[in-house]
Amino acid sequence: MTTLRRVLGKLGALLLTLFLASLLVFFSRFLVPGDPLRFLLRGRKPSPEAIAEVSAQYGLDLPPWQQYINWITGVLHGDFGRSLQYRQDVSTVIGERIPVTLGLVIIAGTIIAIVGLISGTIAALNKGRVLDRGILIGLTVLGAIPSFVGAIVLIAVFAVQLGWFPSFGSGEGFIDGIYHLILPSTALALVFVVLVGKVTRSSMVDQLGREHVEVATSRGLKRGTVIRRHVFRNAIGPILTVSGLLVAGLLVASSIVESAFGLAGMGSLLVQSVDRLDFPVVQAIVLLIVTAFVSVNAVIDICEPLIDPRAAAGADAR
Repeated sequence: MTTLRRVLGKLGALLLTLFLASLLVFFSRFLVPGDPLRFLLRGRKPSPEAIAEVSAQYGLDLPPWQQYINWITGVLHGDFGRSLQYRQDVSTVIGERIPVTLGLVIIAGTIIAIVGLISGTIAALNKGRVLDRGILIGLTVLGAIPSFVGAIVLIAVFAVQLGWFPSFGSGEGFIDGIYHLILPSTALALVFVVLVGKVTRSSMVDQLGREHVEVATSRGLKRGTVIRRHVFRNAIGPILTVSGLLVAGLLVASSIVESAFGLAGMGSLLVQSVDRLDFPVVQAIVLLIVTAFVSVNAVIDICEPLIDPRAAAGADAR
């Protein structure tokens, strides 16, 4: 019953956060410089009647609160409005870009999880040794490389010099698409690998010094069993929390990588839409990023007690 109440509480907090985010995303349009009419009219000087007709067509003549009600009602039905630039439904414009960005984020997330967990674990198990210091130095160097610099270096080495991977475009078909996303995903993952690697090392070092680990070792359990059952399982909480925070970072940073590799994804679309005052597209993409971020973190909060019983005990105690 307590678990059900906690899950319902998390879901309630998720819905409240999304509602507040939708208010912020929509009404921020009225705070930034730029007028959608200016883009729609493209510098022309139409008559007042023509301006009134265009305003009515896009609902710009309504009070802001009524525009919000119309917008959020459409969003709940999968209708994000109409793009000012493409003259298409926003959901259609974004739907054509989502597969590229999702593929980019999934591959980058896989690289981050594998490299971050392995490097952090090896460093923790060799704390204070040469291997530990080497991994920490390597992670620090990777963390200092911005995504666009990493993209340029990867293109120069693996696309231009070695010719192993393409440097431009999204490819055609599933396999070719993944092949085209390997370099961009690697460039996107570089900075985030550092965070996961260092958190993994710190969390595991903390667990390795705990009394229950020493007791398990003194009982004669194999080192692999101790690491798996008593160290890694208890250390996974902070790692999951950090991984959830990375979701929004990956989606935002993807705009830089997509531009560098000429990928037609949501990130590059967001940059173009901001530049061209295409507010319906900007609002839709920002809302999707916020939704993905808070949803992933809510799922992690709900699932964490299932992985680490201490988290459930702590939550119940609160």
